[in-house]
Amino acid sequence: MLNPIRVDAAVDLAYGALIALSIVMIATLETNIGVAFGVGVFASYVVHVVWKMARFDPDWMTEAVEETVEREVSEVQAQVEETVEEAVGETVKEQVDEVQARVEAVDERVDRRPREEEVEEIVEESVEDESET
Repeated sequence: MLNPIRVDAAVDLAYGALIALSIVMIATLETNIGVAFGVGVFASYVVHVVWKMARFDPDWMTEAVEETVEREVSEVQAQVEETVEEAVGETVKEQVDEVQARVEAVDERVDRRPREEEVEEIVEESVEDESET
């Protein structure tokens, strides 16, 4: 029976030899032929690595996708929160300034009105003046 680790090592060495052959073909033959051969070898090697990873650790692709999605979602969420905070912050600041101006105007009007003690004094004085006459 064949040992899977030795078979994987032999396949990896074979791919390495094919990539080295494509480099030799680029150097000695026409460049386009060597590049085409090299791209084909590299593409098949990528397929082999994906197959090997899936065989040894079936959840690796799911975990990688989850990590990527989580990272992307958190980045987008941070950008959205920042944009919303800026937009809402400006609007809220304007509204707070408007409310504060209204409160100050009401305070001024309230300050201009006579106090209860002042009203009582004026009423007492009026009553005293009326009673004296």
